[in-house]
Amino acid sequence: MLGEAVRVGTRQAPSRVLFGPHVTNLGRGRAFSDRHRAYYAERAAGGCGVIVCETASVHPSDRGYERAPLPGWGAIAGSCGGALLLASLGHSGSQGTSAFTGQAIWGASRVPDVVSREVPQVMEQPEISALVSGFAAAAARATADGLDGVEINAGQHSLLRQFLSGLTNQRTDAYGEDRTLLLREVLTAVRAAVGADAVVGLRLCTDELAPWAGITRDLSLSWFPSPTRESSASDERAGRQPFAHLVDYLVPVRGSGLSVSATRPDAHTPPGFNLSMARAFLGRGVPVVLQGSVVDPSMAEVAVREGFALVEMTRAQIAEPRLVAHVRAGAPERIRPCTLANQHRARDPRNPLITDETEPRSGHETVDPPLPRSPRPRRGSPLLVVGGGPAGMEAARTAALLGRPVRLVERADRLGGALWLAAALPGRARFGLLVEWWERELARLGVEVCLGREMRREELVGDVVLATGSAPSPPTFASDPDVRVLPAAEFLAGAATGAGAGGRGGGESAQRSGSGGTVLAGGPGLPAGAAVVVHDPLGDWTGVGVAELVAAGGLRCALVTPDAVAGTQLARTGDLADANARLERAGVERVLFSRLESVGRGAALVRDVHHGATRELPATVVIDCAHRLPDTALGGHPRIGDCVAPRTVHEAVREGRRVVGC
Repeated sequence: MLGEAVRVGTRQAPSRVLFGPHVTNLGRGRAFSDRHRAYYAERAAGGCGVIVCETASVHPSDRGYERAPLPGWGAIAGSCGGALLLASLGHSGSQGTSAFTGQAIWGASRVPDVVSREVPQVMEQPEISALVSGFAAAAARATADGLDGVEINAGQHSLLRQFLSGLTNQRTDAYGEDRTLLLREVLTAVRAAVGADAVVGLRLCTDELAPWAGITRDLSLSWFPSPTRESSASDERAGRQPFAHLVDYLVPVRGSGLSVSATRPDAHTPPGFNLSMARAFLGRGVPVVLQGSVVDPSMAEVAVREGFALVEMTRAQIAEPRLVAHVRAGAPERIRPCTLANQHRARDPRNPLITDETEPRSGHETVDPPLPRSPRPRRGSPLLVVGGGPAGMEAARTAALLGRPVRLVERADRLGGALWLAAALPGRARFGLLVEWWERELARLGVEVCLGREMRREELVGDVVLATGSAPSPPTFASDPDVRVLPAAEFLAGAATGAGAGGRGGGESAQRSGSGGTVLAGGPGLPAGAAVVVHDPLGDWTGVGVAELVAAGGLRCALVTPDAVAGTQLARTGDLADANARLERAGVERVLFSRLESVGRGAALVRDVHHGATRELPATVVIDCAHRLPDTALGGHPRIGDCVAPRTVHEAVREGRRVVGC
C-alpha cells in the first residue's frame, strides 16, 4: 500500500510517502539552487509521492536563518518527475532574528522569544494585510513556476502558530478574540490565488506541549469538527469556512518555542511519536498525514491501513533516497536504516549542508557520483579490507558493487567495530541496525568475511585498505591502583555484550541487580555500591550516555566536564536541554567548569578551570570518555576512518567509498 498512487486534492501522487520541508542550506544565497534540484530529484526517482520544498519566507521582514529561501522555484520546477512538488510557505515571526534584516521582528504580541529573547514589533493591520498578501503572492508564484501547489506552515517555527497560541497571542482585537482568524485569512487568500486545481496543504501545530496556555490537542480538534450538518451550519452562521474545506491535507505536528527538540527529536523519542495525536484527526473531513520520526516502512504501512492518506518519512529518505523503490521491489531489508541521531541536521550556527550519517551523498548529489544499483560483473584485482567497522564495511560494500572481489578481515568475533559501542548508549540503539544492514549487504554482494582473525604486516600483500579503528588515549590525570580507571570503550563493550542476544539492540542494558551483585551485566561490570566519576572532556553524547547508564544501574555518579553545561555538543543534535533534564532526573551530579586532576584513595580531585579551586568527589571507579587515537600499528597502506583520525560514522562511510574510487 505504501507504494500505491493516491489522490491529493485534484492531483495524483505516485506513492503515499511524503518528503517534508526542512532546512538544507543548499541555497545559492537565498535562492533555490541546482543542489536543491538534484536533492529533491533523487527522492522522486526513489519513489517518493509528495515532496515539500524548504520553507520560503513570504515577506522581506522574515529571515529565520542565513540561507532561508525567498519565493522563486524556477531552479527546481519540473525536477521531480511524477512526484508532486509543493512549495512550503511561511514566516517565522518572533522566532526569527533581526540580525540579518536589521529590522524589528514581527509578532502577535509583545512576548519575547524564549530563545533569542528579542521583543517583537506587534503587528498592526498594515503588517497583517502585507503578510496575507505575501502568502497569496508566494502561492501564485509557486504555481506559476510549475509547482503542483503549496503547503502553509503553521507549525512550530511559524508566525501563524504564534497567532493561534495563547502563549504568544495576547491581543484584544479581532485577532485575539478569534486566534484562528489570521490563519483563515491566509488559507482563503492562498486558495483564491492558486485556484481549485492546485494542492493546498496545512502543516499545523496541534499540541504545543504547554497546556497551561498553549495550543492543546482538544483545542486544535475544535478547529476540525466532525463533518456533521450541525457543525457546518454553525460555521456558516459565524461566517467562518472550516479549515477542512480550505485545504487538501493536514499534517498535525507538535512543539513550540518552549519545546524546540519535540519537533524532530532524536532516538530518545520512539518512532511514530505523533501517532496518537494525528489519529484523533482522522474522519474530520480532511486527509491526514502522519508525521513524527516515521522511519520504518512497516510502521508506515500500518498507518496507511489505519486511514492516513500519506506518511511523512523525511529523515528516512535522507538516509535512503530509494526507500519506496525498495518497498515496491519487495526488498525492504535493503533500506539503509535511519539512526535518528540528528548528527547532520542543517539548522545550527555552522550552516552545514544537509546530509546523513551513513549516506554522505545526501545533499551532495551534484558532486558525488551515485553507486551502482546492482553489482557490476566481477573484474579487477582482489581487495583486502582490514577492519570491520563502518569504514571497512562500506569500503568492502562499495568495491563489491563496482565489481571487485573483496575479502574483509575483522579481528573481533563480529562486524561493527565502534558502532556496537555507540549502540550501547541510551537513545542510540539504532546504530546496531546499521551493522545488521551492512551484514546483509555484504552477504548479498558476495564479500568474503573472515572474523576473529588478527592480521600481521607480512600478510598485507596486494591491494589493501586499512580500517583498523582507534584506541584509547592515555589518561590525562594521575591515578592510583585503588581506583579503577576504565576507558569508555571498555565500559561500553561490557554494556553492549549484556544487551540482548549478541549485544544487538543495545542502549538499555543497565539493570539493577540484587544486593551485593554486579550492576551493568557483561564485560567489566561495576560493583554494587561503587561511586563512579565520568570524565567527559569532549562534551558529546558519550559522557552523557555513560552517566545515564551508570545511574540507571543505581550507582552514585558524577559527570566532570570543563564546559558550562553537560554534553555541550548536543546543541547540534537538539538534545542538549533534554539530556540535562535526563541527568537531573537520574540524580547525576554535574560538575561543571572542572578538570579531573587525579584519582586515588577513593576520591577524585577536580580543579575549577577558571579560578583553580579544587574539590574532592567520592570515586571508586572512573570512566574516561576522553579522545581516542588512531590505531596505526599496521601502517604502510591506505587508511580510512578512525585509523586516520577518530571522527563520526559519516566520515568513515565517506572515506570508505572514496578509497575504492567512488
